[in-house]
Amino acid sequence: MIHALFTRLAQGHRTTKYPQGAPPPLSDRFRGRPLAEVSLCPAGCLVCAESCPVGAISREGPLKVDLGACLFCTDCARACPAGAITFSKDFRLAARERSDLVVPMDEDGPLIPEAFEKRIRGLLGRSLRLRQVSAGGCNGCEPDLNVLSTIGWDWGRFGIQLVASPRHADGLIVTGPVTINMELALKKTYDAVPDPKIVVAVGSCPIAGGPWAGHPETRSGILGSVPVDLFIPGCPPHPLTILSGVLSVLGRLKKN
Repeated sequence: MIHALFTRLAQGHRTTKYPQGAPPPLSDRFRGRPLAEVSLCPAGCLVCAESCPVGAISREGPLKVDLGACLFCTDCARACPAGAITFSKDFRLAARERSDLVVPMDEDGPLIPEAFEKRIRGLLGRSLRLRQVSAGGCNGCEPDLNVLSTIGWDWGRFGIQLVASPRHADGLIVTGPVTINMELALKKTYDAVPDPKIVVAVGSCPIAGGPWAGHPETRSGILGSVPVDLFIPGCPPHPLTILSGVLSVLGRLKKN
C-alpha cells in the first residue's frame, strides 16, 4: 500500500486541466474541420465532392461540407488536384441543430453550441447522468467516449457520469447508425428516461448514418427515431470534442 501511494505521488497530476487551462496537445494525426482554399480550386472542379465516400461535400453554390456526415477520412484532400483542402486542428465541432453542421469550407473557426435553456440547466443542477446506447455501431466511438471516465479526462469532476439504468439517467448518449434491430431498443430506452431528458448523438453514424448511410438495414441515423439535443460529429469524435460539446450546452464553457 505504501509503495502504491509513493508511486502515485511520483506520477503527479494526471487529469487534464481543461477547460480551466489549455487543452492537452493533439496528435499530428488529429483532423478537425475540413477547409478549402477556394482561390486554388479550378473552375467547375468536382473532384472533392466526387471523391467523398458519403457525399458530405456540396458544390451547389459555395463549397460546403456536412460535418455530420463527414468521416474525416481525407479522401477529398488526397484527390484534390490543386492541394486546396486541409484539415483544421480545432476540436470544437458540436452543434445544437443538425443544420448548423453544414458549413462553408472556406471559413475556419470553432462550432460552439448554445447552452441549454436556464430551466433545463437548473433541473440538471451540477450533475448529468447519461445512459449510453450503442445503436448498431462499429465500436469506434465507444473507446473515445469511455476514456472520458478515466483519470486522464475525468468528466466526473463536472458531475457527468454514465449510468447503467435509463431510469437513473437525465438523458441518452447514442452511437451507431440505428440499425433496424436496435431501433425499438433505442426508443424503449428513451421512453424509460424520466422527463425532462436530453439526447446526445456522438459520431457521424447517429447523425447521418456514417459509412452505412442508405443501407436498408439501418435508419441512417437517429433522427426520426428520437429527438436530438446535441450533435457531436466525428468518426470517431476526439474525447475533447465530446467533452467541449457537453460542457458547452451545460453552460460550463465560455465562448472564445
